Amino acid sequence: MNDIAMTPASAWARMKMGNDHFIHGAPEHPRQDVERRAETAIAQFPQAALFGCADSRLSAEIIFDCGLGDLFVVRNAGQVMSSSVVGSLEYAVNTLGVPLIVVLSHDDCGAVGVAIDQDREDAPPLPPHIYSIIESIEPAVTRVRLAGGKKRGEELDSSVIGREHLRDTVSGLLASSELISLAVAEGKLAIVGANYTLAEGRVTPDVIIGSIAEDPLASVNSQN
Repeated sequence: MNDIAMTPASAWARMKMGNDHFIHGAPEHPRQDVERRAETAIAQFPQAALFGCADSRLSAEIIFDCGLGDLFVVRNAGQVMSSSVVGSLEYAVNTLGVPLIVVLSHDDCGAVGVAIDQDREDAPPLPPHIYSIIESIEPAVTRVRLAGGKKRGEELDSSVIGREHLRDTVSGLLASSELISLAVAEGKLAIVGANYTLAEGRVTPDVIIGSIAEDPLASVNSQN
């Protein structure tokens, strides 16, 4: 498969296939040999950019059974948007030509848990740099609490809040980057916001911006 000519649909198809390998305990560990190392020392042509949580259980190349040079990965705690994240993803689109951005959240996220704890009126203050991360998740906590008619401090479903925050992250990326929004509008790029389940290892799309529908003709050509 020619990585340079990859489309949003073919990039997502390859990532889904890799995740299936991982789920079923049959990873192929592709493109991890000496030849691939030499090839990527000259240039990189990643199939996708991935922005995800820095959680140690969210190793992107393992989850998607990828090799050297396959993914351009950006991570921080709670996958919260920042200027450095936007700039890194713009670099992946504009300079490296990736056709796909995956924004990956997961269940049992520690950052989401801290944001829920901080919603209590008696919550102790956080160190400033940690709070700068958590404040990006707080709007999702507030929306879920109000939608459920609950008071501050009452139990909330962290999975629901995680999905709300994932959608906020995707919409924040589009609002922050004219370059990325234009690439989506032109059909050159798609964005998939997805959730990863720690126990099963499955990546499930939650929000899709752009088209990742498989073109049968492109699929046949990619195998030649």
